Amino acid sequence: MPGMAPDTVSGQEFTDREVRQVFESFDQPVRERLCELRKMILNEAACHPEIGEVQETLKWGQPSYLPVKPRTGTTIRLGRHSTKVDKVGLYFNCNSSLVDDYQQLYPGAFEYEGRRAILLGLNGPVCEKELRHCIALALTYHLNKKR
Repeated sequence: MPGMAPDTVSGQEFTDREVRQVFESFDQPVRERLCELRKMILNEAACHPEIGEVQETLKWGQPSYLPVKPRTGTTIRLGRHSTKVDKVGLYFNCNSSLVDDYQQLYPGAFEYEGRRAILLGLNGPVCEKELRHCIALALTYHLNKKR
């Protein structure tokens, strides 16, 4: 329909209007990096049948991703860092062991913030293989705890 906002941002389709609007609100470098991370999350979920469908919603005003199937994984939130304007983050439940685990697995690959985040710059390459593994570990967090 003429006059309606597009359902895509940076070439990605969105089904949740509010999530799309949050992505649209970011300036281009932030939006592009966050869309890249969003695509990684959705692709990792699709590559792991045990994860199943992932719900995309807003939590604390940030795009958030959680497996629909209960007790599978923990939420991953995406957002711009509150004080480091040249950084974005993948935010995790700080009561989980995820960021500690990431630091042990990949001590020099990322900038970490406490027990809650992996921080990434807006430009340049990321350690994609390692980051995809971190994403998969978050989306299967509860499954892995049971093992």
